[in-house]
Amino acid sequence: MKAAARALGARADELIHEQRGDGIMSAINFRLDVRRVPDPAGDRVVITLDGKYLPYRQ
Repeated sequence: MKAAARALGARADELIHEQRGDGIMSAINFRLDVRRVPDPAGDRVVITLDGKYLPYRQ
């Protein structure tokens, strides 16, 4: 998980900027869901980060 967050964190920020404009995902108004999904090749973990979009203000 740590390696994925380090590798993909910057890209996630870029996607937020591309899709929503200049802003960030709130870490205060935020939900985290972790669940296991059965898979024939071995169970998988699905992690959902659900945060309010906060546009930058000038």
